[in-house]
Amino acid sequence: MSHSRISSSSILKPLSSSFRFLSSASHLTIQTSVPFTAHKCEPPSRSVDTSPNELLAFFREMALMRRMEIAADSLYKAKLIRGFCHLYDGQEAVAVGMEAAITKKDAIITAYRDHCIFLGRGGTLLQSFAELMGRQAGCSKGKGGSMHFYKKDAGFYGGHGIVGAQVPLGCGLAFAQKYSKEGTVTFALYGDGAANQGQLFEALNISALWDLPVILVCENNHYGMGTAEWRAAKSAAYYKRGDYVPGLKVDGMDALAVKQACKFAKEHALKNGPIILEMDTYRYHGHSMSDPGSTYRTRDEISGVRQERDPIERIRKLLLSHDLATEKDLKDIEKEMRKEVDEAIAQAKASPMPDLSELFSNVYVKGFEAEVFGADRKEVRGVLP
Repeated sequence: MSHSRISSSSILKPLSSSFRFLSSASHLTIQTSVPFTAHKCEPPSRSVDTSPNELLAFFREMALMRRMEIAADSLYKAKLIRGFCHLYDGQEAVAVGMEAAITKKDAIITAYRDHCIFLGRGGTLLQSFAELMGRQAGCSKGKGGSMHFYKKDAGFYGGHGIVGAQVPLGCGLAFAQKYSKEGTVTFALYGDGAANQGQLFEALNISALWDLPVILVCENNHYGMGTAEWRAAKSAAYYKRGDYVPGLKVDGMDALAVKQACKFAKEHALKNGPIILEMDTYRYHGHSMSDPGSTYRTRDEISGVRQERDPIERIRKLLLSHDLATEKDLKDIEKEMRKEVDEAIAQAKASPMPDLSELFSNVYVKGFEAEVFGADRKEVRGVLP
């Protein structure tokens, strides 16, 4: 994605005319926080090309995502969000860095921690909060809830509730992309808790046999629900788990490193087939809102990651150290993001609940009814909506 595309992302307003970069630099080269670790491939360069516009866009996008998830926490506790709710705060660098390396023609499919991925794909705050609260204005018309955001027109094929099940679906998307020959790829995201799923290895095997343009992205936040990775996996080097498939371990708290890795992975997948990216990241909330998140890890561990590796603070430091913004500029942006979130929540609350007739829509495709116990098609149509 070009710098101009990032700065005009659909989830962001244009830069205020009152905002002026303190530096006149139009191009920057920033080194990633740590080296990439590679398996069966040469790692990409640690030097990442970027710009003031891109860094500021990263800051704004991640600040917006963080504020959205904090607000979702409050709405859940107020019982305005029901059911399951899995928050993404802490992992924002994966969403924005991946988006910076690809286009909306590329596909993304993920598990149920999907709010920020949807926002990065161009979804709106109103669609997000309305869906969380089960309202008509939601991206899935209020029928999917937290785990089932969807935006097909921007290549987002949803959040999925069955652990690991989205990976074979992502490989299927890549199968279609290979036929289309449009130079597009699929990013299939899953957590470290899903990394031991048998279907993941089956899908990877056929994808490697057929050289499908798919990138398997393990968002390793180190806890599958409340189970630490070392208790669940004999080998926690997830980037090597493809064996015959190349892999790359990435600092998933560094948006620029994620961007560089995803750009590298897309180029590889189009030429050679599958590759695995392991994003070393961290979630601040528990697994879901029903998990306090502090019974299997210490509060000191969580605060330590916040202090040392927080993705938003890393970009803040880059903007300040390169004289691209002032502390006040960045605080003003955060205030603006808070206001946008508050306005979207108010709009979502005003959206009505789905009509009861929606219970029966999008269940069956007309014309594809099966015969039921010998009944003819006309009789079946009389039974089904």
